[in-house]
Amino acid sequence: MRKGISFTVTADDRRRLDAIVADRSAPQKHVWRARIVLFSGDGFGTSAIMVASGKSKTCVWRWQERFMCEGVAGLLRDKTRPSRIPPLAKDRVDEVIALTLKPPPHEASQWTVRAMAKTVGLSPSTVHEIWKAHGLSPHRWRQFKLSNDPEFAKKLREVVGLYVAPPAHAVVLSVNEKSQIQALDRTQPGLPLKKGRGQTLTHDYKRNGTTTLFAALNVLDGSVISQNMQRHRHQEFLSFLNQIERQVPLGKKIHVILDNYGTHKHPNTRAWLARHSRWTFHFIPTSSSWLNAVEGFFAKLTRRRLKHGVFKSLDDLKQAIDRFIAEHNKTEARPFVRKADPDKIIAARNRGYQVLDSIH
Repeated sequence: MRKGISFTVTADDRRRLDAIVADRSAPQKHVWRARIVLFSGDGFGTSAIMVASGKSKTCVWRWQERFMCEGVAGLLRDKTRPSRIPPLAKDRVDEVIALTLKPPPHEASQWTVRAMAKTVGLSPSTVHEIWKAHGLSPHRWRQFKLSNDPEFAKKLREVVGLYVAPPAHAVVLSVNEKSQIQALDRTQPGLPLKKGRGQTLTHDYKRNGTTTLFAALNVLDGSVISQNMQRHRHQEFLSFLNQIERQVPLGKKIHVILDNYGTHKHPNTRAWLARHSRWTFHFIPTSSSWLNAVEGFFAKLTRRRLKHGVFKSLDDLKQAIDRFIAEHNKTEARPFVRKADPDKIIAARNRGYQVLDSIH
């Protein structure tokens, strides 16, 4: 060994090195490094190790020294080497970030990697790395809407209170309608799902009519009362309320959570409500459909049954919806549990208005 390099291969070291050499799945660079150390432990000279391992003198010395300093673990990792490409200057990075946060000067709504690279004179991969390091994604955007209801906090606490602590001897229903559900048939039969290929549907379709689904989600047990109707005027809404009135046992009060759609506040609806004393309407704040629990059920219905469905007729669509709801009530109905803290929701809304006011 080279002057200044001296070590002893212990029995434990030899056992680990032999395991590396014998492991057929071990990287070859680990195998020949282990052999260099084993040969050194057996008393081989540098020239003999070079012949046995096929490596140069400097290579043999390097791994002998690494084993002496770090043991077997040092043989299993490579030390990092400085990149051949010098790091990008901070002012260039700041320039890319500053431009990204502003609208592009050309006719486009957001920056692309290639447009930014051309503007600042960098490669597209460099721009992509800068954006990734600073969490910038100009192509992405999120929808939002802040409620401007002056009674937002009051209505929010009232509705969340019904979810968290429903009144005794009462039924709490989240009610809404899903309108314009289209019975779409495809122009050609698609291919079924198979290994290596997803299901296929034609991009075009045939319209076979629309239906409106009125639904009431029982917060206490998760069951759904539903009715398909052709339109969604106040007449259809009152018909649905009468259906609920017939299905809910007498003696139980009915608390209904619903949005501010015109049919829910129609004079005839208010007159109907005045004639039915056990009913109470609780309106969610404006632009707060996320607070209505039945919207989650509508999303599940769309995702699981409607989005990829093929319906030859309007009756076919209605029957599919009815079957889905019947199966939900039988196997998947669960009590609705809301965990969001109203105080945190109110604080987030206030922060949103503060940010918008500061920018605009």
